[in-house]
Amino acid sequence: MRRVLLTSLVVGSLVLSVAGWVGFRGWQARAHLVNAAGLAGELSSHLVRGDTARAQRTLAALQEQSDAARRATGDPGWGLARQVPYAGANLSAVRQIAVAIDDLARQAFPALLEVDLGGLVPREGRLDVAELRAVTTRLAEVDVTVRRTRSDLGAIRDDRLVGQVREAVVRLRGEIDRLAELTSAADRAGRLLPPLLGVDGPRRYLLVSQNLAELRATGGMFGAYALIEANKGRLRMGDQGSSASFGRFTEPLKVPAEVRSLWGELPGIYPADVNLTPHFPTAAALYRDMYRRSTEDTVDGVLAVDPVALSYLLQATGPVRVPAGGVELTADNAVKTLLSDTYQRMEPADQDAFFTAAAAAVFDALFGRKIPASGLLSAFDRSVMERRILFWSARPEEQRTFGGSRMAGTLPEQDAVPTVGVFLNDGSGAKLGYYLRQSAALVVGDCQAEGRRELSLRVTLRSTAPASGLSRSVLGLAMSGDPYTVRTLVSVYGPAGGAVLDTRLDGAETPVATGTERRRQVATVNVELGPGGSKTLEVLLLTGKTDDGNAELWLTPTAAPWTTQVVTAPSCSQ
Repeated sequence: MRRVLLTSLVVGSLVLSVAGWVGFRGWQARAHLVNAAGLAGELSSHLVRGDTARAQRTLAALQEQSDAARRATGDPGWGLARQVPYAGANLSAVRQIAVAIDDLARQAFPALLEVDLGGLVPREGRLDVAELRAVTTRLAEVDVTVRRTRSDLGAIRDDRLVGQVREAVVRLRGEIDRLAELTSAADRAGRLLPPLLGVDGPRRYLLVSQNLAELRATGGMFGAYALIEANKGRLRMGDQGSSASFGRFTEPLKVPAEVRSLWGELPGIYPADVNLTPHFPTAAALYRDMYRRSTEDTVDGVLAVDPVALSYLLQATGPVRVPAGGVELTADNAVKTLLSDTYQRMEPADQDAFFTAAAAAVFDALFGRKIPASGLLSAFDRSVMERRILFWSARPEEQRTFGGSRMAGTLPEQDAVPTVGVFLNDGSGAKLGYYLRQSAALVVGDCQAEGRRELSLRVTLRSTAPASGLSRSVLGLAMSGDPYTVRTLVSVYGPAGGAVLDTRLDGAETPVATGTERRRQVATVNVELGPGGSKTLEVLLLTGKTDDGNAELWLTPTAAPWTTQVVTAPSCSQ
């Protein structure tokens, strides 16, 4: 969270690269904000190292520079220039950025320096609820400043700004939005975590591992699970097992009609298919019900993580020893060990035992070791931003409270910014997802009738799988025919209220399965890749009504990171 605040300052200073036209006072403001950016970098280093004394001195210097920039853009001459047509709008934007940075430096940073983030980290197997409430209360106060700053920047009219100023404003808004999401999460945490941690009575949750070797829309097939018990802030790992033990449900669970139209009854029959949909609340509710039917037990929610998130946590905890396999898991080897090596070296029964032991080892390290708060929170934040940690509460009032956050994995029915989803589901019945590499490029096109925009999407998948030498466990069911061919069902979800207009694979027409989920048109294409093969899917889309020239991608988290690009355009009103 601290790094995001600092990034906001750095991004804000970029606007001053176009300050040639604002005169002497503009160059003064530029100098002060460039200095502020350098100090922000130093402050970041001090905070990461926990050097509070140096951080305090750096903050004082940072505040001096941001205050000077605020004064440089606030004198009467600057105020008069802001009334000049066209140029005045740009001067006003620079002024608002200077004010935003100074407000953050004076009101948000000091609060973060005062907060003991250790209150957010477990100690000796438990979270101190009193400390947690104190920390989240202070962070909620930071949220007020961030939201006000966000509102002020949102009031700037993009259509009156020159290109470089507009770009800087948009980038700063993006950073503030990112920060607002985190501070809002802290506010929600202060209200939700105490009951979730069993302050008002014991709670029980399913911790589920998403196996990225066999891709599903939310990440990976639900594999090993563990029961987590929470009571008065203390967490304990209980029974563990494999989703395969649930078997096949001959009487399918009730699946939402839109999901059923896309995937049939599969999500209600097989635990491995509950997350063919990218809407995590649907997947989690189905999985919870399957667990209940199989064990005659019930839980209060579902928490899903993947091996990449585990590798991030291991950066904070340090290596852990897994006795079942005689393996030491580290941040560097966790993904390969869990998604590739285990399937190559072990029999299926031993694989489940190893995954169970690995989960227990990391859990013990997480709640038993003394871990620096900054490292653990950084790992958690990165995992949430990449949608690698997801949570669903079976209690509707709690789910509503944080249902819009990334951690909830909710596929929204409305877009703040036109959003295109690219979700991958394995169709091979194998563990070849580890060898998949993927990229996505989204280009905002021309304005259309009724206030809509065209979007052009280009998705490329590539297989790095070898042509021989993989074990039977990796090759699995070989549903593509050739055991070394990766079959991936690529589902493109259009913007809310928009449309999918055209779909081509390697430039040619291709069979497409279509449907709708949560006000989004869906087009699904089967992509099959032999070892070393690559194919490109091109999709033309239409947004709902919007004046926005921005767009976003929502992608299935994968073992190897996506390569992405989003090319924006001016708003339609410009």
